[in-house]
Amino acid sequence: MGVVEIIIIGFSLAMDAFAVSLSKGLASGKYKIKNSIICGIWFGGFQMLMPLIGCFLGEKFASSIQAFDHWIAFILLALIGSNMLKEAFSDDEEEAGASYSIKAMFPLAVATAIDALAVGITFAFLGVNIWLAVAIIGAITFITSGLGVKIGSIFGEKYAKRAEIAGGILLILMGIKILIEHLGLI
Repeated sequence: MGVVEIIIIGFSLAMDAFAVSLSKGLASGKYKIKNSIICGIWFGGFQMLMPLIGCFLGEKFASSIQAFDHWIAFILLALIGSNMLKEAFSDDEEEAGASYSIKAMFPLAVATAIDALAVGITFAFLGVNIWLAVAIIGAITFITSGLGVKIGSIFGEKYAKRAEIAGGILLILMGIKILIEHLGLI
């Protein structure tokens, strides 16, 4: 997996954090750069930490499942992407609230980064340079989260659903690409 694919996965993973950041910006009202930085650090930090944990877990099991690791990668990415699509089309509204306290941000950061844990496991199976991957994913999430707060304070939740749909589709397509490459169809 190359840098371009990692960047695409980074944007896909950042879409949940972007959607929550849009909601935070909407709830906060007037824009403050401090709020963008807080969201960027929380969401970007957890998007870095979770794939790292997932990769280390995956490396423990990689040798025993190497024969079918591409299927696991495909299934994980397809499930994560499908879940993002399901959430995007769900009528349940997640309330992000206006608070940027640790109590408010910690559960949001964990919730938006759970998908990244599974992606980290996939990275272990594929032999991805985890340090490069988490740096790219963290930077992308930091930037998109910060922008999400700004955009949310201006436009509201108009783009949150679209961002989640795009992220879900991209993850599913990445899973299909990995499967096709390993099956030798490309």
